Amino acid sequence: MSGSDKNNGGTIDAPLVLEFDNNRLLPELYGEHGKHLSRIEQTLDVSLANRGNQVYVSGPAENCARAEQVLGALYDHLERGAEVTGGDVDGALRLSLGLRMSDADTDENADERGAKAGEKSNRKNNGKNNVKSNGKSNGKGTSGKKLYGGVALRTQRREVLPRSATQADYIKALLENELVVGLGPAGTGKTYLAVAAAATMLVEGKVDRIILSRPAVEAGENLGFLPGDMRDKVDPYLRPLYDALYDMLPGPQVTRSLESGEIEIAPLAFMRGRTLSNSFVILDESQNATPMQMKMFLTRMGENSRMVITGDPSQIDLPFGAKSGLKDAMEILPKVRGVDIIRFGEEDVVRHDMVTRIVKAYNRRDATLPAGSRDGDRNGARKRRSSAEEKPAEKQQETSND
Repeated sequence: MSGSDKNNGGTIDAPLVLEFDNNRLLPELYGEHGKHLSRIEQTLDVSLANRGNQVYVSGPAENCARAEQVLGALYDHLERGAEVTGGDVDGALRLSLGLRMSDADTDENADERGAKAGEKSNRKNNGKNNVKSNGKSNGKGTSGKKLYGGVALRTQRREVLPRSATQADYIKALLENELVVGLGPAGTGKTYLAVAAAATMLVEGKVDRIILSRPAVEAGENLGFLPGDMRDKVDPYLRPLYDALYDMLPGPQVTRSLESGEIEIAPLAFMRGRTLSNSFVILDESQNATPMQMKMFLTRMGENSRMVITGDPSQIDLPFGAKSGLKDAMEILPKVRGVDIIRFGEEDVVRHDMVTRIVKAYNRRDATLPAGSRDGDRNGARKRRSSAEEKPAEKQQETSND
C-alpha cells in the first residue's frame, strides 16, 4: 500500500485511499450496513468512506496506518476463503492497537506506507493518493502476516486467527511445544484454541488421535446419578470440547472419529496406567483436578505426543479442604525445561464485551478481599466461616462445664 502525500503534525493532509481488487469480497469486508467499518472508526478514531472498491481513510496518521493494516489483514483473510465476523474485526483491532507502527513498517514495502507520523509518500497518481491493498488476489499480501505474525491454525472447516497478542503467543506455543499450560479467565480462548491446534495436527497427520479429558466436578451443584454408559455420564462435562470440535471438523467426521477412537473421551479418573503416544491430549478445567490427578495426568505422556492443560485458577469447584492440582502444578512446572506457560488476562477476553466488563468488575472486587478469599479460593472463606461457627459452640461448652 502507499500513503498520502503529506503529513503535518501527525495528521494526514488528504485521505488515505485503499483500493481492493475483488469487489465480491467487499460486502463481507465492510459488514452489513457497514458495521465493520463503523467498528473500526469508533475504535481507531478515524473516518472511513467507501466508494466502490475504494475506502477513504481520514484522521490521525498513526490511526490511519492502523486502519489500513486492519482492513488489509481482513481482506487477506477473505481472499483465503474464510469469513470475517465481528469477532475477527475486534481481534484485528486489538492486535493492531498492541503493535507499534514502527515495527509494522519494517518490511521491504515500508517506503510505500505513508500513514505513520513523519513519513512522506514518494508516490503520486495524477494528484490523487490512490492506495493499493496489500491483499492481492494472488495471495501475496503482507498486512495479515504483519498483524497476525504469520500465526494461524487451519482446520477443515475454518482458519483460526489470534484475536489478541497473548492468543498469538499461545498458538505459537501450541505448535512448537510438547507441553503447554494456558491460564486465565473465561472467554480468552484457552480451550477453543487448544482444540483447534489438536484438529490441525490430526488433519496434517502429525498425531494419530485426540484425547480430551476433564475432571467430572459440578460447578456448585450435585447432579446426582446420571444414566447411560461412561460416555453418556461424562459428556455433559465435556460439552465445551465437543462444541469446539464441531467448529473445526465436519460433523460426520467427528462422529466417525469418536466411534473409531481417533477422538477419545478419557475421564481423568480412568487414565492411570496408560501411555498416551502419538496423541494430542487436552486437560480442560484443570483447576478442578487434585494434585494427585494432575501428577498422574502429566506422567501419561508418550512418544510424539502433545499435552495442553487449560484452567482458570479463579473458578475452583473442588470440595472443602481439597487443594487445586493446577495451583500445585504451577509451583513445580515453571522449573521444568520444555514447559511453556501462557497467562491470559482480562484484556484477552474475546467473548461478548459484557464478559470483559464482568471479569474486570470481579477482579476489582477481588483485589479488595483478603488473600485467603481471592481467586475463587472458597476453601479459605469456608475455613473462616467454620472457625466463626465453632467459637460460639466452644463458649457454650465452657459455660456448661462451669
